[in-house]
Amino acid sequence: MNRSQSKALERSALVFNVQKYNMYDGPGLRTIVFFKGCPLRCKWCSNPESQKQTYQIMFKKDLCVNCGACTEVCPAMIHAMNNEVHEIKRNNDCIGCCKCKEICPKGALEIAGEMKPLSELLDLIKEDEMFYEQSKGGVTLGGGECTMQAEAAKNLLMACKQEGINTAIETCGYTKHEKLMEIAEFVDYFLYDIKHMNPERHNELTGVSNDLILYNLTELLKRRHNVIIRMPMLKGVNSSREEIRQVIDFLLPFKDYANFKGIDLLPYHKLGVNKYLQLDEVYPIEGDLSLTDAELDQIEKWLKEERFPVRIVRH
Repeated sequence: MNRSQSKALERSALVFNVQKYNMYDGPGLRTIVFFKGCPLRCKWCSNPESQKQTYQIMFKKDLCVNCGACTEVCPAMIHAMNNEVHEIKRNNDCIGCCKCKEICPKGALEIAGEMKPLSELLDLIKEDEMFYEQSKGGVTLGGGECTMQAEAAKNLLMACKQEGINTAIETCGYTKHEKLMEIAEFVDYFLYDIKHMNPERHNELTGVSNDLILYNLTELLKRRHNVIIRMPMLKGVNSSREEIRQVIDFLLPFKDYANFKGIDLLPYHKLGVNKYLQLDEVYPIEGDLSLTDAELDQIEKWLKEERFPVRIVRH
């Protein structure tokens, strides 16, 4: 590794988790680095702590004994006692010092977000090189949206490629085209979201239109980058035959491209609901939008009728 590469690895990324031994987010066994910050606000987001590119306090109220210890050590005065009940002043900015977490006797506090040197992240990734080789796996940058920290993501991917590690990113595709193409040079697989084909409906569901997203996707496919399409599936949102037909029509020109690696269907789940409570936020979806196995099988059948490689990713 030369001097400029070593210097690049001294930069840092704001991440909120590193998960090992993942089998769902790219080929083989993978380490997932979850970057903080996302330009979308998907109503079904299962990682709400990933959305803001800041430190955030996750507060498990059921564990809190209202001892007030955290109020005495927090330099940002985020923690307070109100009528002997612990509350969090969400308008104050957490600085990520973790003093409240360390002093809490019941483990009621977590800090979402940690500034990690890229060199430290690379060391964590390299720990499992043997497993990558055996399973044809590697590293995946997830989030959030890693392209919001484009320079850090690019440098980490570049370092992984220097080490011979297979790379992938999960992306919503909502980023400047030039920025995405710079990163693409060091990416073996793009796990690329299609959430809805209608731009107005996409804006209602995520807070942004899909024009830029579909343009970037088209360019990646045309430039022969490996792409796996990922579709979060929600009943009554994007599951009708008409909506699936729109996806099919968009992807048909690329179906026989060697770099088009198929479609993953991601069934809706509510595993992230408690995280909203811990952030003092309201989960945006009412009711259960889960599809039955039969409904998922039907969507899979529609796609396979057009000879698309497709799988249902059931965690």
